[in-house]
Amino acid sequence: MFAALTGSGLAAAAGLNAWIPFVLVALTARMSDVIELPGEYSWVISDWAIAAGAVLLLAELVLDKVPVVDHFNDLVQTAVRPTVGGLISSATFSAQNLDNSQWMRDNPWAGALIGVVVAGLTHATKSAARPVVNLSTAGVGAPVVSTVEDVLSVLLAILAIFAPVLIVIALVLLAWGMFVIWRKWAARRDRRAAAAAGT
Repeated sequence: MFAALTGSGLAAAAGLNAWIPFVLVALTARMSDVIELPGEYSWVISDWAIAAGAVLLLAELVLDKVPVVDHFNDLVQTAVRPTVGGLISSATFSAQNLDNSQWMRDNPWAGALIGVVVAGLTHATKSAARPVVNLSTAGVGAPVVSTVEDVLSVLLAILAIFAPVLIVIALVLLAWGMFVIWRKWAARRDRRAAAAAGT
């Protein structure tokens, strides 16, 4: 159960910023025994993987805060965030010191699938909300919202790794927030459609 909570929380964090949970998992697994990644994921803690993750994290932190550029970044991240979410979820679902599930180690696709779905939903909500923020604030809100998303990603990743029981509450709050954002986005889209039909 702890592995499922950890993997799902990390996937949700990856939906906001793919490289924050990747780097946190890599550093945690390398420097402690909190997470013991299975052998097939040992490359995650290698020097080159951590360095690449750090460079990509820095790029994501900068690009996501620039209006218009953040839109193109989100398009690219549509493939990246769910992929990294699936990777990190699969790795932690089968971590030897969490649930020690032989089934999850034998079927890494299950953790990957859950991670892709969770990260994909989070990313889709983020991507739908950002244009609304940019338009309504003339781009001024982009760096503010991006910073909030980064902080939320860090908090989700830390909770997932060190306090997986609390991740249930965080995921429920995140799901509620996603629902509210989607409702507002759908209502705005309907209003635009009605206005266009009336002209």
